[in-house]
Amino acid sequence: MIALVRHGETATNRDGRLLGRADPVLTDAGAAQAAALGAHFAQATPPVAVVSSPLMRARQTAAAIAAPFGLEVEVDDRLVEIDYGEWDEKGFADVPADEMRRWRADPAFVPPGGESLVVVHARVQQCADELLTRAGDELVVAVSHVSPIKAVVAWALGVGPEIAWRMRLDLASITRVDRGPSLLSFNESPPGFSAR
Repeated sequence: MIALVRHGETATNRDGRLLGRADPVLTDAGAAQAAALGAHFAQATPPVAVVSSPLMRARQTAAAIAAPFGLEVEVDDRLVEIDYGEWDEKGFADVPADEMRRWRADPAFVPPGGESLVVVHARVQQCADELLTRAGDELVVAVSHVSPIKAVVAWALGVGPEIAWRMRLDLASITRVDRGPSLLSFNESPPGFSAR
């Protein structure tokens, strides 16, 4: 099984701006979210590996999850967030309305200088397939971002990347996928934990 974890809060997330390849660190709240995730996984079945996007917010979250088990965080570039190109760190209101409509209607749409949901879907699907094979009957934790995690869910459900716009995925949430592939859970928060 793979437990896909969305990283904790950054200032860019907190401010409601698009966050792709920019690389801010976690806020204090985000670090607390990462610690809560670490405590949650420490009470569960130990993972055989903790794999992370190369971006700092994901690596910090992954480190908090790996620490109780004495695991080193492995970096896999395929788990990196979608490239928003020129839109990175802009507010949604700053994206031209006609381009936003095209983006929502067409998963092959590419933000200026960025990448499409179709491209994200393809790179993440291969990664998820390999991680599931590696996990076997055990657990691999993969710390990533909103678009890659939604892409894995779409893959598990056998639907296209356009479904991404119909899912809400909170910060520091957990989504579980097992062999098949099959979706076991989506957007979980550890007990007593408030993600947003």
